Amino acid sequence: MTDAMLRAVIRGTGAALPKRRVSNAELAEQVDTSDEWITERTGIKYRHIAGPDETTATLAADASRIALDAAGMAPSDIDLIIVATATPDQTFPASATKVQHMLGCNGGVAFDVAAVCSGFLYAFSVAESMIRVGSARNALVIGSETFSRILDWEDRATCVLFGDGAGAVVLSGEVGTRGVLATKLHADGQHNQLLYVDGGPSTTGTVGKLRMQGREVFRHAVTNLSSVLHEVLDEAGMAASDIDWVVPHQANRRIIDATAKKLGLPAERVVLTVDSHANTSAASVPLALDVAVRDGRIKSGDLIVLEAMGGGFTWGASLVRM
Repeated sequence: MTDAMLRAVIRGTGAALPKRRVSNAELAEQVDTSDEWITERTGIKYRHIAGPDETTATLAADASRIALDAAGMAPSDIDLIIVATATPDQTFPASATKVQHMLGCNGGVAFDVAAVCSGFLYAFSVAESMIRVGSARNALVIGSETFSRILDWEDRATCVLFGDGAGAVVLSGEVGTRGVLATKLHADGQHNQLLYVDGGPSTTGTVGKLRMQGREVFRHAVTNLSSVLHEVLDEAGMAASDIDWVVPHQANRRIIDATAKKLGLPAERVVLTVDSHANTSAASVPLALDVAVRDGRIKSGDLIVLEAMGGGFTWGASLVRM
């Protein structure tokens, strides 16, 4: 790639979490589990749970306002909004249209993307492509979830793993060395029964609850994520040693550590928020990115990798120069 290419650049980040913060100890009062059991197997200590007045769209709008402020932009500057979510406010219309109205930037393009935990990477790639070909100027890419609403709170193997929240980035076109350098996305539908929700409008007519075979998901995650990270590095002609920060999907501390080890990356170069957010599905990557940008770890000019894998299976990675 030459410096003269138009690339999608991250102008600002934002995040929003529900008011209620739930510790492992509090969960242990409701289900047969313990802080030690959860921490040892996942690295999770806390998660946020949405209240009655907090939805996927309201959290997405709150995160977007913060991202717009960080980018120094007004809602009227945005002509594309993509919300990645598996827990939309309604079956239709898209939650993105609700966010658009809440922000007051009606008239542009707004739609949702459903790829579960990889949803933000999928949405990010679509927005980047539209900016690169001139279909959009400034985009809001949001990952927002209220997974607490599709959890079986009697299934201790799954209900302790997830939380609610939203993360957003503002993308704009810029000619130069910054921006998205390479992205790779994948899907393999044969693994549907390993991680899925047992309901839907055209099958049961209900929302359904999340079901997962954790050991199998873990095995596929480590293999797929390390593979796709090598793919984006190869496409950009770079090595793992060139990466300043990995911003991974925050599903499980063990998966994150195992993936970093396969790449030969030290733990101190991996952004970790799973302890405080748990698995927020499509919100996970942008939430972690916002934390690391705001605490000063990720700076302008840094080379970062965003990566995630989720139900479907879907997985992907994006190499970005901040």
